[in-house]
Amino acid sequence: MSTKQPIWTKSFLNISISNLFIFIVFYALLTLLPIYVTEEIGGSESEAGLIITIFLLSAIIVRPFSGRLIDRFGKKKMLVTSAAFFAAASFLYPLVDNYVALLFLRFFHGVWFSIVTTAAGGIAADTIPRERRGEGLGYFAMSMNLAVVTGPFIALTLLQYVSYMTIFLVLSGVMTIGVLCTLGVKVIENSEPAPTHKLTFNDLFEKKSFPIAIVGLFVAFSYASVISFISLYAKSIGLLEAAGFFFAVFAVAMLVSRPFTGRMFDVRGPNTVILPAFVLFALGLVTLSLTTESWMLLLAGALIGLGYGSIVPSFQTLAIQAAPESRSAHATATFFTFFDTGIATGSFILGIIVTTLGYANLYMMLGIFVIGILFFYQWIQKQKKTEKRLQSQTNY
Repeated sequence: MSTKQPIWTKSFLNISISNLFIFIVFYALLTLLPIYVTEEIGGSESEAGLIITIFLLSAIIVRPFSGRLIDRFGKKKMLVTSAAFFAAASFLYPLVDNYVALLFLRFFHGVWFSIVTTAAGGIAADTIPRERRGEGLGYFAMSMNLAVVTGPFIALTLLQYVSYMTIFLVLSGVMTIGVLCTLGVKVIENSEPAPTHKLTFNDLFEKKSFPIAIVGLFVAFSYASVISFISLYAKSIGLLEAAGFFFAVFAVAMLVSRPFTGRMFDVRGPNTVILPAFVLFALGLVTLSLTTESWMLLLAGALIGLGYGSIVPSFQTLAIQAAPESRSAHATATFFTFFDTGIATGSFILGIIVTTLGYANLYMMLGIFVIGILFFYQWIQKQKKTEKRLQSQTNY
């Protein structure tokens, strides 16, 4: 009887904790800064929104170059360096007292967020035994899921008792611990020599990860409606208090399901997890569109948590599995470039659409759209199988 290789090694634990702290800072600032801009700096709501957009924009621009940088300088070196710069940027927030300087700081912060999360995702994949990668990356994704609730909770709770400056320093301290955790990560560096030729398309993207990354973009586009408008929608139907628990239920649903879905992915295949997850995500969006009571809002949170929360780590695993072992960082960068683009474009485009359709109709439309994405995913999988079959026949 073969013994399972362990997932929870010292390196995996360190990279997961570090990733947790990175995303706690990310989500805390995502919640805090719009309030900070409007209340402390005197900015408008659109300026508050731009503070979030500029961060994502810099992450999207830099993400394709992350794999090349990691290859050039080494995974461990880039992990520690980018985590240190991300922490250093966190320490600069108390020193910034005007809007333009804050915009520049957000762009700078987004650059290092892009690199450190790419390095962390690639390294996490490398530390997990190949035959348990679906389960392991599912556990790794839990660090991001926990941060969705923990980051905003820390920011909004502290805001009731201390100043913005104190909160910025607390978050900087959290990220400093994250940097220390990166020092305890053992990394398998690429045996191939770092590229010295001029920059090519392959240095920026992993083409074999494109199909699943494109599907991921559409999923992220749909999910942007949840993170962008759930509070406004809840307020419009008189359920703002319940909205505070929406992401708590969302995160609990993800965390409870994670051990089972990750194992199912590895043992029974990706589609046993992905196909039901799409249906649950769609049902969650439809439930949102029909919501009139608090329990319906929380039920929608649970369904979206189960569905969306299972799709993303599954897709990340497929993106990495599609690429050669040595290009795990490129595959991670490719997947999240598309994913971040989906979130950014979704927030913008759906914001325009919602003014015409209204929130309830938007969520109903997106529920149907997600079923469309499911069929698109199945079509891509069939194309992939056909291509493999033709390739094996040619080789034969």
